[in-house]
Amino acid sequence: MTQNTGRRRRPLDQAPDAVTYARRAAGLSKVQLARRIGISPQLMGEIESGRRNATPSVLNRLAAALSCPRVALEAGHEPQERAA
Repeated sequence: MTQNTGRRRRPLDQAPDAVTYARRAAGLSKVQLARRIGISPQLMGEIESGRRNATPSVLNRLAAALSCPRVALEAGHEPQERAA
């Protein structure tokens, strides 16, 4: 049984799918990217799965390591599918 601590989850700053897409497009594993930006591989996995929020500093380092603008990794900025 899950215990409710009364804390609400804060919305994610990152778009987990966008982080995963950019990492794969850069040809990096989670471990490689984590080492490159100075975080643990476990935290990298949690950021990509949406279980943990990336801090602004981590988002900046992710964007730099993946050679993409930070806004591409931020929640709310995912590309919209076009209606047919």
